[in-house]
Amino acid sequence: MDLIEIKKLIASKKLLCTIFGHNIVTSKKITNNLKEYKCTVCKMELTNDEKGGITFLTPELKEINEALGTFCQKKLTVKQH
Repeated sequence: MDLIEIKKLIASKKLLCTIFGHNIVTSKKITNNLKEYKCTVCKMELTNDEKGGITFLTPELKEINEALGTFCQKKLTVKQH
């Protein structure tokens, strides 16, 4: 596959999502209220924001989600013992 074919493939997937909408599935559950989502077609990643809405998953938000997930797992482990 050359570069032009790859660009066409990426553009066509984005075009499909533009026309038909994204096919969003939950990719990771951080806490009961916080989740990460991913479009199965164009691989766009989303997450919950501080107000409960859905926003694009930036590297900063990904780090925050990982830290929060680790914190909650430790809290649950300590609570069970």
